[in-house]
Amino acid sequence: MNILLVGSGGREHALAWKIAQSPLLKRLVIAPGNPGMEKLGELRPVKATDAEQLAALAREIRADLVVVGPETALEQGLADRLAAAGIPCFGPTAKAAQLETSKAFSKAFMERHEIPTAGFGVYERLHEARQALTVFKPPYVIKADGLAAGKGVAISPTKREAEREIEWMLGGRFGQAGARVVIEEFMDGEEGSLFALSDGRNYVLLGGAQDHKRAYDGDLGPNTGGMGSYSPAPVFTPELVEAAERLVVKPVIDGMAAEGMPYRGVLYAGLMSTSDGPRVVEFNARFGDPECQVLMMRLGGDIVPMLLACARGDLSRATLPEFLSETVICVVMAAQGYPDSPVEGSIIRGAEQDFGPHVQVFHAGT
Repeated sequence: MNILLVGSGGREHALAWKIAQSPLLKRLVIAPGNPGMEKLGELRPVKATDAEQLAALAREIRADLVVVGPETALEQGLADRLAAAGIPCFGPTAKAAQLETSKAFSKAFMERHEIPTAGFGVYERLHEARQALTVFKPPYVIKADGLAAGKGVAISPTKREAEREIEWMLGGRFGQAGARVVIEEFMDGEEGSLFALSDGRNYVLLGGAQDHKRAYDGDLGPNTGGMGSYSPAPVFTPELVEAAERLVVKPVIDGMAAEGMPYRGVLYAGLMSTSDGPRVVEFNARFGDPECQVLMMRLGGDIVPMLLACARGDLSRATLPEFLSETVICVVMAAQGYPDSPVEGSIIRGAEQDFGPHVQVFHAGT
């Protein structure tokens, strides 16, 4: 098989590492990739945001499967272009990807299908958003509607801080992604990430993980894209997984199909385990980063047949590889000043040495 993998982060490096182990693989092309992936496949300098050129690359290499890593490519409609060209794509269409790319869409979808989540309101005007703060109780959860590289969520302990966050977002801090804000009720509990693979009609649970987003030790500092993760996560008891599948995963897959947007790819449900059961914090239309790294390390066997079955819409006959029982931990080594003002250009030493069979170094921002 010829496979095109889209993306350049640690998540995509982990996917490339796993895909490269498949006996079905003939050729792996990665666009744009990073230096850590050079030994796994051919790197092509096509940006993950350039859906037109990525589709052209898929045609050029006669791809049997395209695996999309980042949400930006999905938002730009890469899956739609590939579908028009008859190329199987592991990743949802732009409309289906709105579960992640628009928090307003996602919350309204959950409301329509009675999927448990926090109470919310969507606002475009500053005075309306300020007025809404009188309805919600502190701490206030403020979210930019669109994609903001994992930095579009603020939890403000006071009304004044919440007003400032709203002013920044609606004032252009995140560009068009912040043209609308979602204000939510604060949910108290333990958060975890549950992943499912879907072909648009059928689904299988892939497993759970937990990541930690604060920049500094002790759960302090600004939110990041993720400073570390581990799997399995103790928060996912058998009871919680059963409830999450029944109340969240199945209604999402069924609801998207019923609304004419069949969801193909990986569904990442960010869940809060509360005294009332699981409630949705957010959905993502791709693997988490750094959760993908620990999931790929735990997954035994060949993942390619599962990815292809999802892309072709025929998951019912595929067999999910078994998960290893061992716990896997991922630690993110970030540049000084991350996430607000990372210092670029520092030399990384030692990443190429052999740490043994149980340790892998995945490149992200190299």
